[in-house]
Amino acid sequence: MSTANPTLHELSCADDYDPNSMPVPKAREVIARFLSPIGTIERVSVRAALGRVLAEDVISPVDVPSHDNSAMDGFALRFADLKVDAKVSLKVTGSSFAGVPFKGKVAAGEAVRIMTGGVVPAGADTIVMQEHTETKDGAVTIGGGHRIGQNLRKAGEDLQCGQPALRRGQPVRPAEIGLIASLGIAEVSVYRKLRVAFFSTGDELVSIGLPLGEGQIYDSNRYTIYGMLNRLGCEIIDMGVVRDDPKLLEAAFKEAAAIADVVITSGGVSVGEADFVKDLLNKLGEVVFWKIAMKPGRPLAYGKIGNAHFFGLPGNPVSVMVTFYQFVRDALLKLSGRDPIEPLPTFKVPCTSTLKKAPGRTEFQRGILSRDATGNLSVRVTGEQGSGILRSMSEANCFIILAVEQGNVTPGTLVEVQVMDGVI
Repeated sequence: MSTANPTLHELSCADDYDPNSMPVPKAREVIARFLSPIGTIERVSVRAALGRVLAEDVISPVDVPSHDNSAMDGFALRFADLKVDAKVSLKVTGSSFAGVPFKGKVAAGEAVRIMTGGVVPAGADTIVMQEHTETKDGAVTIGGGHRIGQNLRKAGEDLQCGQPALRRGQPVRPAEIGLIASLGIAEVSVYRKLRVAFFSTGDELVSIGLPLGEGQIYDSNRYTIYGMLNRLGCEIIDMGVVRDDPKLLEAAFKEAAAIADVVITSGGVSVGEADFVKDLLNKLGEVVFWKIAMKPGRPLAYGKIGNAHFFGLPGNPVSVMVTFYQFVRDALLKLSGRDPIEPLPTFKVPCTSTLKKAPGRTEFQRGILSRDATGNLSVRVTGEQGSGILRSMSEANCFIILAVEQGNVTPGTLVEVQVMDGVI
């Protein structure tokens, strides 16, 4: 990791550093100060690069397009042969199709039939689309109102040889794969996948497929975490459920930190448990903070275990997803080499629900954003907002973000929303 990263001591000396109740913006800022991309680079084929992050600029070895070509079906000609306010008749001397260019040169009084993508023949400097022409007996008649160079795409107009086509830090999506292939490049350099190990903690947790005992629940958090990590293209290491035993937890933390870049846990950082986990993590590394002034998700720990980053998420299912979405996601993208990290957009719309909110912390309520018959957007809550109601995340398509100073919300009030569909 970068030697420029801060230490816990440096952070603790800051006037506004409060590990017991970190404001949401401050927590994001603190985490960002510890992050630098993993350094390992791999060379992979174009198709294998899908979902990865470029580790080097992709330099174009050719001009794009590689030759002057037509943007329309029509006729290639010399602009000097056209008249401003009268028709002219030009002799059609050949044709130029995509991949089958016209071999000759366009002379005065001549035109060449050309199709979209066809190479513009020597001597021609203008393309007149076929809808503005009339053809008869080997000649084409064209009226006035044209301009020199129209409908003509110049060589190198999109991209010049030696120019970066894609920049380091860009994610490789289908469009990028197509662009790379269009340059004739077979392999690119990408950062290796980020390795993320995760496990749930708690004696009450049971894996699916096993019968529940009294007071036990099925472990859903590992499945939501797996899904969110999978969408980010991480190399996922599921370490299962670890019981609330200091020796077992210490062994699990050591194993995870040895094989992964990031360690994520769910549960074990709430009131009554935080000191135990904090002491254990301080033994193995350092804890930067362990509580956030937010709801849901207040018990969120961040720190380091050796060289691995650690995120201790709450145990409640909704809190797991909210904290992952608001803090872990961007951190993983940064570590994966993404640059820049584009913040997810937020915007304000009227709220049609009554929302209960006490000032003093940021709240992320689950909402349903919809559009009425006139096209106007509004948002309503999904219903009960308890941190154990995972159904509220399933039904929601956005977060309603209520700022620290915000109190109760009455219907018609503008609220900030953050769309989650397709992201988490």
